[in-house]
Amino acid sequence: MADILIVGAGPAGLAAAVAARRRAATVRIIDAAEGLGGQYWRHLPSSRPSAREGILHHGWDTFRTLHDAVCEDPGIVVSMQTEVWAIERTADNRLRVNLAQGEADGFGRQTEALVPEQLILATGAHDRALPVPGWTLPGVFTAGAAQAMAKGERVSIGGRVVVAGSGPFLLPVTASLGQAGARVVGVYEASRSRALARHWLARPWELVGAARKIGELAEYAAHHIRGRVPYRTGHGVVAVHGTDRVEAVTVAALDEHWRAVAGTERRIDCDAVCFGHGFVPRLELPIAAGCRITERRFVHVDASQRTSADRVFAVGELTTIGGVDLALAQGEIAGWVAAGGSLDDRDITRAIRSRARAEQFAERIARAHVIGDGWPDWLHDDTVVCRCEDVDAGTLTRVAAATNSAGLRPLKLNTRAGLGLCQGRICGRSVEQILLATRGCDGFADGATTDRRPIATPIRIADLARAPRSPS
Repeated sequence: MADILIVGAGPAGLAAAVAARRRAATVRIIDAAEGLGGQYWRHLPSSRPSAREGILHHGWDTFRTLHDAVCEDPGIVVSMQTEVWAIERTADNRLRVNLAQGEADGFGRQTEALVPEQLILATGAHDRALPVPGWTLPGVFTAGAAQAMAKGERVSIGGRVVVAGSGPFLLPVTASLGQAGARVVGVYEASRSRALARHWLARPWELVGAARKIGELAEYAAHHIRGRVPYRTGHGVVAVHGTDRVEAVTVAALDEHWRAVAGTERRIDCDAVCFGHGFVPRLELPIAAGCRITERRFVHVDASQRTSADRVFAVGELTTIGGVDLALAQGEIAGWVAAGGSLDDRDITRAIRSRARAEQFAERIARAHVIGDGWPDWLHDDTVVCRCEDVDAGTLTRVAAATNSAGLRPLKLNTRAGLGLCQGRICGRSVEQILLATRGCDGFADGATTDRRPIATPIRIADLARAPRSPS
């Protein structure tokens, strides 16, 4: 059994593995995907590689270096298409990590139980897409899904695409769509230009340490200019139109709270739209492990990337949405310390400095692109919010008003919102905001959130029945 189990093979997980091996620890990496790299370095499979893969990725040389270091090291075991379906406590208060290996929707997955000496969680985040009327039509994608199809399959989601949401991620998504052959007819950033300038231009001397990230943003801006892609701040897609698939969207100016400004609506013809309203960290495993979660709904870590749970570290977007530089630095620090190293060691001085610069950049992003609290005004009563259970906005508000329930659990049971196959990953935060707005309060009396999922990923009963009862 490995000394260190790393869950997630993206930038943070790979950096953690390589750093841990520098201190001679044995490592096992698991990831649900078929190949290393995570969402950031998603690429064509090895069976049909591209000769020019690097042009679609920033930091491709870094990935190749990490990839080769991991794959060529006999002290690192890599288990792809492997997921953690649950974490639980043993009789002696250690963490038991339950694994399932094989295709996520396949039959006969192999199960395994481990009690690692150290656990590093690098599970990242998933897209958040705010619901709008018509967002269940074919042709609507999250920004991350659109980019994944462009990078991983060289497939464009449409011919005329609208990109909408908030945050700098909209820019690389637009570039990826263009490289896949789509024509992006407009990018609509919900945050207003005044708010963007206030946070992006504050303390400009700090941006010197983030010169590489600024350079990347400049490249994306140049792509917009060359492609003559319209970019509007303070605007958003407030409705999607079509019969069998997307045919058009309605774009409107938004006020500082993200409410649509009456009289500014404009219809734009398109055949696809992708939404990216930030990211939601995948908290189910940290919560199951007993990690403390901050008020901003990230995993709390100390300077060593340790969580409040014994022998558990968290890195990357579990701790904040900060991009690849922060993930690499945090991963290196966590891997080094988990393997017995110290923050005082000169070997990770550069990583600590890089983390500090990246954290400043991450905070700048978070402040500039806060989701406004007025977006539920876009919704109609029949707008589906929970797609798995087909729960609309009217049902959420009626049940919240009629029951006067103060807890999230009874509200979920009464509406079925967040109880479907995705277990609230797509709709959870939106459901919470709509219910809280209806009740006029800031939190639920039971302290529950939609991030708690004791069964972290779906597993067939037959596979569960074969799961080992004790670590092998």
